[in-house]
This record gives sequence, structure tokens and C-alpha cells, in this order.
Amino acid sequence: MKFYNLVIRYRLLLGIVLAILGGVVNYLSGFWPAFPLYFVGLILILGHFFFGPLRLIQEYMENGDMEGAEKVLNSIKFPNLLYKPIRSVYYTLKGNIAMMKEDFDGAEKMMKKGLDLGMPMKEAEGASMLQMGMLCMQKNDMKQAESYIRAAIRKGLPDKENEAAAYLQMCSIMMNKREFRAAKDFFRRTKALKPTTPQIVDQIKQIEKYISRMPG
Repeated sequence: MKFYNLVIRYRLLLGIVLAILGGVVNYLSGFWPAFPLYFVGLILILGHFFFGPLRLIQEYMENGDMEGAEKVLNSIKFPNLLYKPIRSVYYTLKGNIAMMKEDFDGAEKMMKKGLDLGMPMKEAEGASMLQMGMLCMQKNDMKQAESYIRAAIRKGLPDKENEAAAYLQMCSIMMNKREFRAAKDFFRRTKALKPTTPQIVDQIKQIEKYISRMPG
């Protein structure tokens, strides 16, 4: 795995070196002895531009190193050349990082680009729509937030933590609309999933203090 990541990191350089070596062999011995060098070099160069180094981001994300992940994303100079599903993931990751930096306008722009391209899996699309809904809530656009979060629930979410987050946001939106019966229903759904994410657990505790006093 480490060797593969090393190849991805230096794929473009390796491709150029092999192409140059192919040129030397071509000059000295002819085209066919040089062909394997040309072929592998071309694959490495095309792989760099069509698939990019996104695989390297996984290690940084797992270690919570968002600065390292951002450097990998910023190393992609021509994102429009990326294969379409990978380009979608690229914009989604850019949106996630912008959201963590509280650049909500930038995050919304990137996330929309990712969604417009189409996500490789329905669950990933649902997660992106959930994040778009949360962005709209940050901007106090509750109508659009509700639309995105309902769409996220319909599409499906990757795990119970994301699902709990979606129901909890819907609970907040319903409370804001004074639709208390619906708010209580979404709150029950949230608790039934038994989420463990500290932020969600804390929000549940806060809402629990007064939701029982609501009418409906």
C-alpha cells in the first residue's frame, strides 16, 4: 500500500522519466525496444491527469490532518481533466474543507459542483445533500435546508451517525416552524439510532431539556 501511494505521489515524474528513457532507447535501438517505456510512461502521465492523487487524501483524513489533505487537493492543477466521478469527489472534498474553515459560500459553491456532476454512490450523494442542508442552516435559509435534508434522507445516508444528524437537523427545522409533532417524531428517530458522535449526543441532551414541554 505504501509503495502504491509512493507511485501515485510521483506518478507524473515517473511517467516523464520513462518517456525520456524511451526516447533514448528509441534513438539507440529503434522504436519497438522503446515501446514498453513509452507505454508505461504514457499510462502514468494519463493516470496523473485523469485520476489524480485523491487516494493520498485518505491517510491524511484518517489522521485528522486537514492541512495535508488540502495540500493534496491544491496539487491538482487541472481538475476539469479528472474522470467525472473523481472530479465530483474532488469538489466535494474541497467543499468539506471550506466548510471546516467556515467559508460557507465557498463550501456551497464546491458542493454544488460535486452534486451537479453526480456522485459515484447514492449514499455519497445523500451525505453531500445533508452537508448542503447544514450549510443552508448556517446561512439561515431554512426552506432550502429542509429541501436538501429531506432529499438526503430519501437518497440514503452512509451510516447511522449521518442519519441521526439528518433527523436532528429536521427536528430543529420543525421546531423553528413550530410544527411540534413533527419535531418530536424526528427527535424520536434520532434517539432510536443511538448515535455516539459527541456533537450529536450533546445536541440531543440540549433538545431533551425542553422538547417534552412542547405541545403536540
